[in-house]
Amino acid sequence: MKIHNKKKYLSFLKFKRDFQEYGLEKARSYELILHWLNNRLSRNQFLVLSGILVGCTAGLAGVVLKTLVHTIHNFITHKVHFEYQILFYIVFPFMGIVLTTAIVLTIFKGQDRKGISAILYEIAQNSSIVSSVKMYSQIIQSAVTVGLGGSAGLESPIAVTGAAIGSNYAQTYRLSYKERTLLLAAGATAGIASAFNAPIAGIMFAFEILLTGVVFTDFIPLVVAAVCGSLLSRILLQEDILFRFYAREPFNYKNVPYYLILGIVTGLYARYFVVISQKVEHFIKGLKLSRMRKAMFGGLVLSLLCVLFPPLFGEGYDTVKAFTNGSTHSIIANSFFRYFEIGDWTIIIFLVLVCLLKAFATSFTIFSGGNGGNFAPSLFAGGTVGYLFALVCQHIGFTEVPVTNLVLVGMAGAMSGVLYAPLTAIFLIAESSFGYDLFIPLMIVSIISYLIAKWFSPISPELKSLADEGKILTNKHDTNLLFALRTEDFIDKYSETINENASVTELFGQVKNGTKNIFAATDEAGKLKGILTLDDIRPYLFNKEADGSMTVAQIMKAPPAIIHQENKPLEILQVFDDTGVWNLPVTSENNDFIGFISKSSILMGYRQLLKEYSD
Repeated sequence: MKIHNKKKYLSFLKFKRDFQEYGLEKARSYELILHWLNNRLSRNQFLVLSGILVGCTAGLAGVVLKTLVHTIHNFITHKVHFEYQILFYIVFPFMGIVLTTAIVLTIFKGQDRKGISAILYEIAQNSSIVSSVKMYSQIIQSAVTVGLGGSAGLESPIAVTGAAIGSNYAQTYRLSYKERTLLLAAGATAGIASAFNAPIAGIMFAFEILLTGVVFTDFIPLVVAAVCGSLLSRILLQEDILFRFYAREPFNYKNVPYYLILGIVTGLYARYFVVISQKVEHFIKGLKLSRMRKAMFGGLVLSLLCVLFPPLFGEGYDTVKAFTNGSTHSIIANSFFRYFEIGDWTIIIFLVLVCLLKAFATSFTIFSGGNGGNFAPSLFAGGTVGYLFALVCQHIGFTEVPVTNLVLVGMAGAMSGVLYAPLTAIFLIAESSFGYDLFIPLMIVSIISYLIAKWFSPISPELKSLADEGKILTNKHDTNLLFALRTEDFIDKYSETINENASVTELFGQVKNGTKNIFAATDEAGKLKGILTLDDIRPYLFNKEADGSMTVAQIMKAPPAIIHQENKPLEILQVFDDTGVWNLPVTSENNDFIGFISKSSILMGYRQLLKEYSD
C-alpha cells in the first residue's frame, strides 16, 4: 500500500513539475491534461491516443482544404461571369500562381519548401522536426493555386500539413525521434485518407514513401489516424467532392491482355511525365528572372494551355468521372475542338494532346510558384491514357473492351510509375471505386508500370539528387546510418604535427613525450606535406648511427589518400577499404592540415547509432 501511494505521489510531482515548466500562459488546459496522460499512460496507450488526436486534426485539415478549393471552384464557375469563356481560362490560372507567389513572399517570407521531398528531408536531416508554419501554409497556398485552376493536386499539400501536425504534436509532448517520426507519418496518413476517403491507401503511402528506411514495429497509431481521417472525410464532405467512382465492369480474365498492354503504356507515359517535369524544373530555375516574374511567366503558359485544352484546368477529377460516365463530348465542349466535327479521331487526337500537355501544365504550375503535388495529375493522366487506350482498341475492332475498368486501372498505373508507389496506387483505386474484384488488373498494371519506372531509374527522379547526397533515407539501411554521421565528429583535431624541416632528433623527442602513433609533416604555413607512422620512425629511433642532421622531410612519405572535410563518412569508408589503412589525414580545400580521421572511430560511431535506432 505504501509503495502504491509513493508511486502516485511521484507521478503527482512529475505532473506538477511539467505544469510549472509550461505555465498557464504557455499551456492550454487540454495540453495540461495530455501532459498528465503522457505520465499516466503506457507508451503504447499514449501513442494510440496520439494517433487518434493527430488523425482527427490532420483529417479535419484535409476536409478544410478540399472544401476551400470546392468553394472557390463553385464561386468562379457560377458567380463570376465572362462574356467570353476564353477570358475565364486566361484570368484564373494566371491569378492563382501569381497570388500564391505573392503570399509566399509577403506572408511566409519567401519560405516555400513544398512537396513530399521536403518531409523526407526533415525525417532524415532534422530529426522529424517540421516547422509549425507548415500546419497552415500549405493549405493557404494550395487552396489559392488549385482553387483558381492550377493544374496540380491537393494531396501532397494535405500530406505535408498532416505531417507537420504530427511532428509538432510530438514536439509539444517531448516524444522521442522514433515516436515523432511515427506521428509525423500518422498525420500524413490521415491527410491522404481524408483526401481520398481511403484509409488503407493512406497507410500504404506512409510505408512506401514516408517511412522508407525507417524500421517500425508500432503501426496501430497509423491505422487509427487513417480511420479518423477517412471518417471525417466521409461525414463532412459532400458526395460530389469525394474521390468516388461507382461505374465499372466485372473483372473477366479474358481481358488480361488489355491490362498487360496498358501496364506498358502507362509505365512509358509515367517516365515521360517525370522527364518533362525535370526538364521544366531546370528550365524555370535557369531563368534569370525574379520569383514574381517567373510566376507571371508560368501563369501565362498555364493559362494558354487551359484555353486550348480546358481539361487541364484544376485537378481534373471531373474529367475522369466523365470518362467513366460516358460523357466524353462534354469534355470538348469548351475547347476549340468544338468547331470541328466531333468523331472518334477528333476525340483521340484531343486526348493525346491533353496527355502530352498535362505534364507541362503540372510542371509549370508547381515550379513557377504554385503549390500542389503530382497525385491528382498522375491520376488524371492515367485515367485519360486508359480511356484513350480503350478508344483506340474499339476503333480497330475490339468492341468488348472494358472501358471503365481501363480508366480506373490506368489511373493506378500512371500513379505507380510517377510516384514509385504501386501499393498506394492499387489500394487507392480499389477503395475509391469499391472495386476490390479489380485487384488482379490493378496489380498487373501497377506493377508493370512500376517495374518500367524502376528500369529507367531505381529511385524516383524527384528524389534522386537528395538520395545521392544522403539527405533522405532509402531502403539501404546501412547507408542511411552512415549518411546520418557527420565527418567533423570523427576528426582528431589534436593530432600531432611536426615541421618538415625539423630534425629527426626533434621528432624522437616528440614521439617520446607524445601519445600518438601517427604524425603529420607540415610546412610553416600549416600545409600538409606528408605523414609519418611509428613504423616509419622505428628504424631510425633505435639506430645509434642515425645522422642528427637528417630532417623529417627525408623520411616522411605521401599519404595513401587525403580526406576533405566535405567528404561523407560513406565515401571515407570506401577510401579506407581501397587503401587498406586505418588512419588518413584531413585537409581543407587549401591543403591546410586539420587532423587525422580513423576508420575505427567511424565504425564505433556507426555501431552506437545502430544501437540507438534499434532501441
